[in-house]
Amino acid sequence: MDFLLFQFGLCTFKYEQSESKYVMKSFNFYIFPKPFSRSSPDIKFVCQSSSIDFLASQGFDFNKVFCNGIPYLNQEEEGQLREQLEDKRFQSNGAQSFISPSSCKGPVSVPEEHKDFINEVDKVEDLLNNSDKSFKLEPCTGFQRKLIYQTLNWKYPKGLHVETLENEKKERYILISKVDDEERKRREQEKQEKEQEELNDAVGFSRVIHAISQSAKLVIGHNMLLDVMHTIHQFYYTTLYYSFFQDLNDFKEVTMCVFPRLLDTKLMASTQPFKELISNTSLAELERQLKEAPFKPPKVESADGFPRYDTASEQLHEAGYDAYITGLCFISMANYLGTFLTPPRDHISARSKLIEPFFNKLFLMRIIDIPYLNISGPDLQPKRDNVLYVTFPKEWKTSDLYQLFSAFGNIQVFWIDDTSAFVSLSQTDQVQIAVNTSRYAESYRIQTYAEYMESRLEEKQNCRRFTECGWLKSPYIAISKTLIQTSLNTFAGQAL
Repeated sequence: MDFLLFQFGLCTFKYEQSESKYVMKSFNFYIFPKPFSRSSPDIKFVCQSSSIDFLASQGFDFNKVFCNGIPYLNQEEEGQLREQLEDKRFQSNGAQSFISPSSCKGPVSVPEEHKDFINEVDKVEDLLNNSDKSFKLEPCTGFQRKLIYQTLNWKYPKGLHVETLENEKKERYILISKVDDEERKRREQEKQEKEQEELNDAVGFSRVIHAISQSAKLVIGHNMLLDVMHTIHQFYYTTLYYSFFQDLNDFKEVTMCVFPRLLDTKLMASTQPFKELISNTSLAELERQLKEAPFKPPKVESADGFPRYDTASEQLHEAGYDAYITGLCFISMANYLGTFLTPPRDHISARSKLIEPFFNKLFLMRIIDIPYLNISGPDLQPKRDNVLYVTFPKEWKTSDLYQLFSAFGNIQVFWIDDTSAFVSLSQTDQVQIAVNTSRYAESYRIQTYAEYMESRLEEKQNCRRFTECGWLKSPYIAISKTLIQTSLNTFAGQAL
């Protein structure tokens, strides 16, 4: 969650039945969260040197990201900024519910070091007495601008329009104009409309994601679990991601609100009837194998004005091209399922019941007995009778675990954190023997997987009892929970 998406690939496919072909539109978006105002979020993120090095070797255009990247706001940030704009508009219309700096009714106390600059407001007298319509002050600090606004409001409550602007060097300065009441209102209206337009532009790429979500179209990806996580985190709710996604079922619920239909081509290729026909499920290899019998490559044409990818010249790792290849792989595998029908069909639609078994199941890497995460239902529950839960000192390494279990033949180690791991034995009947060896050990402890899961369940029940005792019923916590739940419900309603 400390990383950002810099490039987002999207490719749409539409089947033209009259010509038995697919028309595709490929997009390659460079995105970057540029702050559009002082109140908009100023995002911090980290870079991984190996990732930057890899992208550079692939010809990735970093200037395009940082100079011309499309901005975006998640729904949480957008809501906060719209509320700030509404409050600002409310105050500018004279309906102030508190005393703001601009409502100062007496002389302003100006620190000694700023008096020379603030004395510049005396030029307003010349402005009011001659034919000039406006003049601007030199770029200044936020505190100096505040003093200027307060001083002008006290000395010249009418006849002036004061606004802060930005020059080409992004330095902020004040422009003072001579106006009547009607002109002042018109300028204020224009300013508000401009701010609203800038905010709409700042929402930027998020509007694309919202459109995909609201369309309820089938969204296809290759090994897409992280893609889904990053998309929801970056373009929807950052705070809710941290607070609610600690629980797997909450993550599934939010994911289904955003993307009601997902399909992972890596999982599809790893499942029957494709599993026996495809030897390598990496995207490039998958695309190559699906051109050969018994599969048939689809007829695909680019829409006018969209990239025409030449698959002979590889453009892998450009997001738009990867999305295009992913779409081709799905079409080839879906159409292959049509050969099992009587009579066979050349085209299988994205809503066909033949592909429903693959819906909302996302491929899981490096987990042997759970091949996928089921977003719309319960996950597979393997017994894991041959798995042990081991806790040990922080200094231990994988070699120490191999040495500890050296008498039990081949093992597999799956790290949980610095002091615990799962160890899978090749023989189930050796599990109890291994547990017994740790009975008198001081530096480590071994439990069966069933014992570990039972202790986790007991922890959850204790936490639930603790909650029911009233700790979470204090007014502050109850209000917080209500606000968070209300926020989630609003978000889910907007997404749907």
